[in-house]
This record gives sequence, C-alpha cells and structure tokens, in this order.
Amino acid sequence: MRAKAALAGRPDGLLLRSWAASELGARVVSALVLAAAALLAAVHGGWPFALFWLLAGIAVAAEWTAVTRTEPSGPIRAATGVGLTALAVATLLETGAPLGVLAFLGGGTLVLALGRDPHDRLWALAGFAAAVVIVVVPPWMRNHPELGLAGLLWMFAVVWTTDIAAYFTGRRLGGPKLWPRVSPKKTWSGFGGGLLAGTLAGLLTAMLATRLGWSPVSSPAVVVLISAVGSVVSQLGDLGESALKRHFDVKDSGRLIPGHGGAMDRIDGFWSVSLLVGLLLALRSLWS
Repeated sequence: MRAKAALAGRPDGLLLRSWAASELGARVVSALVLAAAALLAAVHGGWPFALFWLLAGIAVAAEWTAVTRTEPSGPIRAATGVGLTALAVATLLETGAPLGVLAFLGGGTLVLALGRDPHDRLWALAGFAAAVVIVVVPPWMRNHPELGLAGLLWMFAVVWTTDIAAYFTGRRLGGPKLWPRVSPKKTWSGFGGGLLAGTLAGLLTAMLATRLGWSPVSSPAVVVLISAVGSVVSQLGDLGESALKRHFDVKDSGRLIPGHGGAMDRIDGFWSVSLLVGLLLALRSLWS
C-alpha cells in the first residue's frame, strides 16, 4: 500500500522517466527509435538506406569478433569494414553480380589471411559472411523492380510483429520452455503467438500493398505460407544468436542499444529473414 501511495504521489513526468529507465521502457523506446529510423531510410531509399544497413553490418561484424573472441580484432574489423563498404556500393549502384562477388571474395580472403589461427580464421570469415547478409539483402529488396518498398515493409512487418507478439505472449501465458538450454525465457506459447501475429501481419501488409498498387499478390494462401515461414525463420534466428552467445558464455552481444544489448541482439530475427529472402531472390534471378 505504501509503495502504491508513493507511486501515485509522483508527478507524471517523474513516472514517465522512471518507466523509460526500466528495462521494458528502454526496450520499447529503443525499438521505436530504431524502427522510425529504418522506416524513414526505407521510404527515402538510395544512399541513406544503404548507409543505414552498412552501419548495421559493421556493428554486427564488430560485435561478432568480440563475442567469438576473434583475433586480431582490430585489423579484422577494419578489413571487414572495407569489404562491406565495397559490397554496399556495388549493390547500390547495381553494377551486377561480378563486382559484388569480387568484393565478397576479396573481403573474405583478407579476413582469412588476417586470422591468427584456424579458430580465428573460421570465425572471422563467418562474421564477415553474416554481416554481408544484412548489408546486401535489404537494399537488394528495396531496389527490386517488382517487390521494392512493399517487399521490404513485408519483412519489417513479419519480423517486428513476431518479436513483439512472442515477447508479450510468452510473458503473459508462460508454459513449457521452447529451448531452455539455449534461451531459458522463451516459451512455446510465445513461439505460437509470434507465429500467428507475424503471419497475419505479413498477409495484411501484402494485401495493403496490393490495394495501393505497389505489388501484385497472386494468392493470399501463398502469402500466408511465406509469412508463416518468415515468422518461424525469424524466431530461429533469435534462437541461433542465443546459442552462439551461450557457446561463448556471453550474455549480450554488446551495449549499443539500451534495453536490447547489441546490434546482433536487435536484428537477429531480421538477419535470418534477410538470409531467406536473399536466397529466394537469388533463385528467382537464376530462373528468370
């Protein structure tokens, strides 16, 4: 009763600051700021959008070397940054696959050469490849002549809605753990809630895009299927990053984002969906 009375007596501004300083408050505020930045960059397109994801990829690569204890970290991060920048430029200028492949091979070879031993070389190359996905695929989708902004918004809708619904459904309903050895807090109820919400968000985004004339949708059933797969892949990406941190006995990938940890902690689900989308776009390019 005393705690409630003391809380009720606080000014609204103090209550708001106290909530924002809490873990949930910091998580919500950080998510809203990042989502707004991502959406503004996506709508603008071009260099701002490419730069946004290039910085995200560089942050992911830097955190990867820290989590995996890859040495020498400084030179490997520098080489990774050079390779990622070359790939971002090649993707934005749409110079074709040869230059992009050359940039990827050059960056990969450089980080391999810099690794101190087989462990460092393996994890340095894996970190570079992981960062490539986040640097290349979102601009690739944004520049796609048929999917474009609508396809990118679909990715955002599926990943963000899945993450939010899984978090709150799991906290509300609880129940059996999804994979306690890797992520003790995640539950099957959260997984189901995220799957349902993410699938619905993907369908609604595609329907809205069709109504606005942005992207044709041939079959709602296909959209539902792809959205469900994307939601599952997003949650698997979250679990995969948790498994990586558990393997190296690390709690957070970094401290870049209040309430979330590092960039890897924030975009793990989006990374896995980007990988899926990149593979689908590559297959479509080969068949067309």
